[in-house]
Amino acid sequence: MQQQGRMKKTNINALNKVVNFQLLRRIFSYAKPYSERFYISIILALVLAIMSPIRPMLINFTLKRISADIGSPAKILMEFLLMVTLVQVGVLLLEVCLRFLFSYTTSWLGHRVVKDIRVAVYEKILSFNLRQFDKTPIGTLSTRTINDIEAINDIFSEGLIPIVADMLSIIAILSAMFYTNWQLTLVCIIPFPLLIIATYFFKESVNRSFISVRNAIASLNAFVQEHISGMQIIQAFTAEDREQAKFTTINRRHKDANIEAIFAYSVFFPVVEIVLAFSMGILVWFAARDAFHLGVNEAVTVTGNIVSFTLLLNLLFRPLRVIADKFNVLQMGMVAGERVLAVLDNKDVLKDSHEAVDFPIKGRVEFRNVSFQYVDGAPVLDNVSFSVDQGETMAIVGHTGSGKSTIISLINRLYQHQSGQILIDGQPIESFNIEYLRSKIAVVLQDVFLFSGSILDNVTLRNPAISKQEVIHAAKAIGIHDFIEQLPGGYDYHVMERGSTLSMGQRQLLSFIRALLYNPAILILDEATSSVDTQTEKLIQHAIDVLTADRTSIVIAHRLSTIRKATNILVLDQGKVIESGNHAELLENHGHYAHLIQLQRKFSED
Repeated sequence: MQQQGRMKKTNINALNKVVNFQLLRRIFSYAKPYSERFYISIILALVLAIMSPIRPMLINFTLKRISADIGSPAKILMEFLLMVTLVQVGVLLLEVCLRFLFSYTTSWLGHRVVKDIRVAVYEKILSFNLRQFDKTPIGTLSTRTINDIEAINDIFSEGLIPIVADMLSIIAILSAMFYTNWQLTLVCIIPFPLLIIATYFFKESVNRSFISVRNAIASLNAFVQEHISGMQIIQAFTAEDREQAKFTTINRRHKDANIEAIFAYSVFFPVVEIVLAFSMGILVWFAARDAFHLGVNEAVTVTGNIVSFTLLLNLLFRPLRVIADKFNVLQMGMVAGERVLAVLDNKDVLKDSHEAVDFPIKGRVEFRNVSFQYVDGAPVLDNVSFSVDQGETMAIVGHTGSGKSTIISLINRLYQHQSGQILIDGQPIESFNIEYLRSKIAVVLQDVFLFSGSILDNVTLRNPAISKQEVIHAAKAIGIHDFIEQLPGGYDYHVMERGSTLSMGQRQLLSFIRALLYNPAILILDEATSSVDTQTEKLIQHAIDVLTADRTSIVIAHRLSTIRKATNILVLDQGKVIESGNHAELLENHGHYAHLIQLQRKFSED
């Protein structure tokens, strides 16, 4: 009994290696809203399987009937043949219509499921902790969202449901053959072991090559995405040849994997044709070996068997030709599904508060002994504490890598701190709904990201609640309205991807309009004047004065002249607060801040 139990468990494990039923169950759970279509496709598969041997059986029946009534009047035989022909045409038309419905239903179901999964994946990506994007290539996530999800569609349109339909057809055809003549059927399937062996090796070979193809596609997408984004650097440093060589290597892997699959197909299908021809030859030899000694009636019966079995064998080999390929499609769909579900199962998301604090944010920010690290063992912030009262401006200065930008990322909850507390208006930052919290915080970054679209779309982020008049009013307050009006199309001027048609200063001024439109309680400026000319800096400084008026502001700047008006200045070094106070107090201390001021003055004089 134990041995039988072990054998049964082994068989189940072997089956799970071929088909991961748990994974399929999860994928098919997305078809629950469309269960009616799913059941219709299964019923259609069953009906088509039953119908598949009907026409050959009718031909066999017709020839047997003719042989039995060979002496009957010609008129009766012609009427019978006409009736059988009409039935054949009717069965054929019905089968064509049902096959169309089956194909349409399975494809419709697959695309609906793919749409739902893609929405779920994109929604999940939007909720990821930002560190996921730090360690995952954008091209890889693009592959998961587009290519891999498309492969899941094949599970429905070319995978599991069509495989079930083909298996049912094979069973129905073999049943019809055994019913008609079991001896002839056994003779016809003599070459089948050769077909089974060929199918196994074909499936394994194509499966390996398809996995290589999927991996190569992911590598290609990641490489192309990254290098097109960084094309300016590649051309500036004449690295085209080196990068082309890398791309050629990745592309060669993709080509080799596809050629391996093509070779398997080129071998398998001729083998199937040879096995079919062998079966046909045995069929004709076995059925007709005594035909010369038979009478007319028996000869017609034998002819009916040969004709019907020839048609049945062709019908039998039609699904056998493609079933191995469909198994590979199914397996590749499951490989893609496993990758997609890994994205959906990723737990690295910021936990949102379902019982959010409902009072309006005024803008007081406090850090209490906050520590954070992107990578274990490499702290970026170490026991940082400070507070900014409502309406005050706090500046943060320090060398590159001291933790300035990390502080603003934590305030925005783009990352989750490991220890300590971050408070907004005295409430832990985790108690606020993330969407509400971020709607009350505006960030102007050093490297402003603009999307492909109009200036109006970029500053409103396609928020229908913001009118064009509000945008114009904000642009006038910032001092950039005249510049926008001079552009072709004005506020409808099309900004290319990443704002490549605008200067850095112009992009930053547009981001100030964006920040002003959302009327934040807390404003964060990250290196807003670090890489602009003097005239643009004056415009930006005016924009800063407009934005920071009567709202809590946290300013990060390398140009220390831009933060003299700050209520409090926080000096960071290696993730620790080493000084704090206003500009005058820090100069009197002759500490790190005073040293930075002296260095910048000397640099300006030089």
